[in-house]
Amino acid sequence: MGFLRLYYALGLPSFLVTVIALYLLFTGSGEAFNVGRFLEESSPYLWASTGIGLCIGLSVLGAGWGIFVTGASILGGGVRAPRIRTKNLISIIFCEVVAIYGVIMGIVYSSKLASIDESQLYTKSNYYTGYALFWGGLTVGVCNLLCGVSVGITGSTAALADAADPALFVKILIVEVFGSILGLFGLIVGLLVVGKAEEFKAAAVPAALGALPLLSH
Repeated sequence: MGFLRLYYALGLPSFLVTVIALYLLFTGSGEAFNVGRFLEESSPYLWASTGIGLCIGLSVLGAGWGIFVTGASILGGGVRAPRIRTKNLISIIFCEVVAIYGVIMGIVYSSKLASIDESQLYTKSNYYTGYALFWGGLTVGVCNLLCGVSVGITGSTAALADAADPALFVKILIVEVFGSILGLFGLIVGLLVVGKAEEFKAAAVPAALGALPLLSH
């Protein structure tokens, strides 16, 4: 049953892509299936905005997932041992920090955006910035998603272990701290990716073309 579910989840999209590609090929429109052309003609704003959205969205998703898992265990374990409810809130804080990482990086990435006329947008520098923001945001978002899940599962285990034996809390908390560092690694890599990316700026107009309006008067 699991194999069939995986087959329909992965096989159906692959089948549809193959059918569309063959249709374009045999109808004489094969040049439309051109990844390089898509990358050249897509707006740098598209890549930059998508990267920022993924950065914040995946980070918040990871934080919410972790809080959901940890919170359920804290409430369940608190029925048997009410003393764990306050002490284990540190796991909730660790999960929330993951979302803060994503928001901070989203603000940093947003500072690279600027309003530019479309005729002067498509430059080498702007393309580099757009792609850097996309891949940097995707890296930060995925790292924070995995970090949130890791911290949530470890925090859930810490709460249940604390309810059974208080001596286990500190030991499992150390594991949780190392799990939370994964999000920090993603944040550092995201900063490195966009380190050399400049702000969006208009294409430089040659001096000769800039003088034409003056000569016409």
